Amino acid sequence: MMQPPTGIDSLEIAEFATRQQRVKERMAEQGLELLLITDPANLYYLSGYNAWSFYTAQMMVLPLDGPPMLYMRHMDAHGAHRTASGVAPEQIFGYPEEIVHRPDIHPGDWVARHLRDLGFGRKLAVGYEGDSHFFSVRMYQALAATLGEWELRESRELVNWVRLIKSDYEVELMRIAGRVASHSMRVALGALEPGRPQNHVAAEIMAAQARGVEGHAGDYPSIVPMLPTGPGADTPHLTWNADPMPSNAPISIELAGVHRRYHAPLARTAVLGKPSSALQRVAAATVEGIEAAFDQVRPGATPDAVTRAFTQVINAHGFEKESRLGYSIGVGFPPDWGERTISFRAGEHSLLQENMTFHLIAGMWLDGFGFEVSEPIRVAANGIEFLADLPRELTIINPRSSSNDYTILPGTDFNASCRPSQPA
Repeated sequence: MMQPPTGIDSLEIAEFATRQQRVKERMAEQGLELLLITDPANLYYLSGYNAWSFYTAQMMVLPLDGPPMLYMRHMDAHGAHRTASGVAPEQIFGYPEEIVHRPDIHPGDWVARHLRDLGFGRKLAVGYEGDSHFFSVRMYQALAATLGEWELRESRELVNWVRLIKSDYEVELMRIAGRVASHSMRVALGALEPGRPQNHVAAEIMAAQARGVEGHAGDYPSIVPMLPTGPGADTPHLTWNADPMPSNAPISIELAGVHRRYHAPLARTAVLGKPSSALQRVAAATVEGIEAAFDQVRPGATPDAVTRAFTQVINAHGFEKESRLGYSIGVGFPPDWGERTISFRAGEHSLLQENMTFHLIAGMWLDGFGFEVSEPIRVAANGIEFLADLPRELTIINPRSSSNDYTILPGTDFNASCRPSQPA
């Protein structure tokens, strides 16, 4: 009997057919006969294919009737079967190496001609992932020029919406990712010292993310750790430099625990020394607000209702938040760990269902400082399950006698859960 590829177990292999069938059902609803899939997360979800090859053209072609096909450069196609257990090896095709990164020809030209040779050069309703980071204009032009019979339609994140409700198998992977996130954040907070270069802290975070937790390996995240620091904490997506960690100023940390490509993002804010009264005020209001939002999470609730609960609290404290409060998560590949489906904001009335997983992030970015706190969560049958286990208050790290000796002030025990998870 053929052994599962590295990193893939028999349960996941059994899921691929179910996932592909669910996608085909959605294709039929949209009147699509063929679907072109280029998002690496969607390729992984449907086939298990996992390699850093998405910087060159690659695509799954999924017929409504028939098996999926994978197209990628020849050197990657040669070994794709080692992870892509959801696609038969004879259905993996490699385009020639000599057409990689050429101005006069594109891999899409070769793929289109190959599809024509396979009998797909006829009138078909074909969906494409128009918002995928890896579906290029040149790929679209090549397909349209060679397969003019096709009626090309934007698929509107079709596979992403299928991914929205996780299987029990996926939920277990998300829980492991949450454990990796909790561990990595503890490492991050423990690495903070006044004057320590930011890149040294980032190095410890990334090492912790890769190591994972006992019994479970970590994986590389779709987004590098983000470390908005000091006055830069008023901007959410800053990474790091070699500047020293400041005292008495906010240090926001946003990272993800990753296991088998499943992501659990987590954000916290810390201060080395004494926080300003303004930071303490916004932190208290934000934590109170996100706790109110958590109380609304349950099957049948809407993101609109969850967001309004948060907004009412922070408005009462004199604050406003323009950005969304959260978004769906699961499988992730660079450059994003979000699924691009449900967002938590006013006017979003999609119904929450059990086994949906989200990153709820209460980021408040003001002039010259900011505060972030977030949680990866699962919608459980009886409410909410938290996938991480750190307290949510502003973390205050108090130097005692030297730059290497700290105590954590009461209320910020790194090893205590601020609020227990609901049972699964």
